[in-house]
Amino acid sequence: MLKRFLPNEYVQSIFEITPQFLKERNIHGIITDLDNTLVEWDRPLATPELTAWFKEMRDNGIQIVILSNNNEKRVHKFATPLGIPYIYKARKPLGKAFRKALAIMKLPKEQTVMIGDQLLTDIFGGNLSGFFTILVVPVTETDGLATKLNRMIERRIINWFNKKGLLQWEGTKGGE
Repeated sequence: MLKRFLPNEYVQSIFEITPQFLKERNIHGIITDLDNTLVEWDRPLATPELTAWFKEMRDNGIQIVILSNNNEKRVHKFATPLGIPYIYKARKPLGKAFRKALAIMKLPKEQTVMIGDQLLTDIFGGNLSGFFTILVVPVTETDGLATKLNRMIERRIINWFNKKGLLQWEGTKGGE
């Protein structure tokens, strides 16, 4: 059961994910979480570095959809200036929003990756829906109130993976 929380890959930062890395895996679409995956949960807009990352993906023919459990105001304010389609109140890990993201990109799930910072929502939801999944270290050690409980559970799962040799997590939230 716990293996459903195990990502296919894990990285320290979204910036380690390159177009070449994705193309080697025949991935043409990214479904990504927003808060603490792309930017801090309380940062309203993309950083210049993140804006350049989005541009590099687009220039290489890789589509992106932001999939967030946050509210419309938060996600709209972040995604609209970037011209990135988004789904808010996604209710991850439930599958409906993942299917909607695929429909937006018109891609099969085999050519799409789910990227996120949480095992219980992003990775579990992506795995249940049949996506290649990538776990990233949260960009900040602080979380919104709703995420704090998830982090406590997540630390236990990550520690179990570490003990079993399934995941050598060096992130700020796991393996402490």
